[in-house]
Amino acid sequence: MLLNIFVFIVTFSIMEFMAWFSHKYIMHGFLWNLHADHHKKDHDSWFERNDAFFIFYAVVSVGFFLLWQYEYLAVGLAIGLGIFSYGLAYFTVHDIFIHQRFKMFRNANNRYAKAVRRAHKMHHKHIGKGDGECFGMLVVPFKYFKK
Repeated sequence: MLLNIFVFIVTFSIMEFMAWFSHKYIMHGFLWNLHADHHKKDHDSWFERNDAFFIFYAVVSVGFFLLWQYEYLAVGLAIGLGIFSYGLAYFTVHDIFIHQRFKMFRNANNRYAKAVRRAHKMHHKHIGKGDGECFGMLVVPFKYFKK
């Protein structure tokens, strides 16, 4: 049981690195064509091509659930839940809180919330593929906590 809790926490933590890495080198790299619409102010649809990245990580998470179910990987459930939980946190912070795809958490105004908004605003300041900053999500550089 302790091993599963440890694996869950480590997986969740590694996912912040994975989000940063895939955002910087994949989304702003060779798969920019899927991510570019996310940096546009006007959208034709509520859905974006960028949402394909959520589907990818959901498939990876389900894959670990299946490995656990068939006992190929005993900690597969913990890994799958860690990926799923990070995805849920990312969706809540990025899509609901920051981009207001659902009108919730509009009044969150603590230091962390302000820092997340500032960092993401700086990321979206760069419209193109290059010259970006703040590619992570939940771990925010200290400079964005300053007033």
